[in-house]
Amino acid sequence: MSAPAGEEWPSQKYGWYVTFVLLIGFTFSFVDRQVLNLLVEPIRADLNITDTQISFLQGFAFVLTYVTMSVPIGRMVDRFNRMRIMIGGILLWSLTTIACGLSRSYGQLLTARMGVGAGEAALSPAAWSVLADYFHPDKLARPISVYLMGPYLGAGLAMIAGAEVLDWTREVDFVTVPLLGQLAPWQFTFVAVGLPGLLIAGLFATLREPQRKGRRGNVVHVPPWPEVWAYIVRHKRIYLALHLGVPFIVIMLYGLQSWVPTILVRVYEWDLADAGRRYGVVALVAGSAGVLTGPVVAAWFRRMGRVDAPLRVAILGAASATVCLITLPWLSSGGAALAAIAAASFSVTLPLALITTTMQEVTPNAMRGVVNGLYVVTTNVLGLALGPTLVAASTDYVFQDTHAVAKSLALVSMVMGPIAMMLLASGMKPYVQAKLGDSLADAR
Repeated sequence: MSAPAGEEWPSQKYGWYVTFVLLIGFTFSFVDRQVLNLLVEPIRADLNITDTQISFLQGFAFVLTYVTMSVPIGRMVDRFNRMRIMIGGILLWSLTTIACGLSRSYGQLLTARMGVGAGEAALSPAAWSVLADYFHPDKLARPISVYLMGPYLGAGLAMIAGAEVLDWTREVDFVTVPLLGQLAPWQFTFVAVGLPGLLIAGLFATLREPQRKGRRGNVVHVPPWPEVWAYIVRHKRIYLALHLGVPFIVIMLYGLQSWVPTILVRVYEWDLADAGRRYGVVALVAGSAGVLTGPVVAAWFRRMGRVDAPLRVAILGAASATVCLITLPWLSSGGAALAAIAAASFSVTLPLALITTTMQEVTPNAMRGVVNGLYVVTTNVLGLALGPTLVAASTDYVFQDTHAVAKSLALVSMVMGPIAMMLLASGMKPYVQAKLGDSLADAR
């Protein structure tokens, strides 16, 4: 868990250039992923499908390939050029986002969303591994937190840009696009947000692959699966907190992101484009602020002598988000609901940069790709697959009322928040023991 001794680190200036390029890629990956959440109502009407079917597009179709590919790609990250892996992923998710816009049926849209998931699986395991080789462990939290602004910048931009496109096309039934023919406004939106990815892939081609830290010379040794698994089992209580505790927070996050525009439209009767703009600003500002604030709160805990600061911040964020979302159905105005949503968006993102940094800290370099891939699997199997679908299923089968979607989000949060807090708390003592043991070893 300590920094490799006697190793030189790359230029901080170039490391921050890499960080911001990775941020751009992560941001646009979430634009492509999240724009669907604004288009729920027009897609439902055009394809004549239910909320549960929509939730499969939001979660299951994406997650199926995202998690299937994450661990194999994680193994590739530990062995091959990480920049090339990310470029291939960007090209794949961009082209399949455009394919979403060319879909004429539910089956075609479902298949295209699976392609988006496969492409996006290549980014984060490689990006986290790269950043851990550009920045000393003592300085890693800040670039990780900047990189992890991507989902909230992306979700916000997806809402805002999608709203502008919908507003622009409000008076037309179809948009005629050269070579593509006539597209419905929701189809055109997918095409418009997918195209910039082709330019971003070119930007990633300017990045240099860093030398891997903690390895002898240029020899690439990838531990066999039994060795990786034995290491994880040896530190199982820490990894249970990281790989299972955080995903239960992410269930609330993805439930929130997936259904807030629909809550504002159905419950508070807002215009769809207006709901997209306002929630877009909230997601962008509150989510980014939460990610950036997490390391500051953790630093305060450390000054108070709390070695387990990352896990304490995670528990604090889970508790605060749960309270905010439970109050949502009882708020009588859209403005008050948006304020609660902003507070929840801030709280739920508070620990994410810290947890990602902690995972790089506790994992040997030669295992980071695969361990990061496993984290992507658990986060998305639980978070992205269950978050949207649990809310939709509660609306369809528990409350049996499409206008009860805010109650559904509150119900899911009331169950998932406490589970997250218990799992995170279970990892606090072993994490402290590992940190103190590491400090004693350094002192010797």
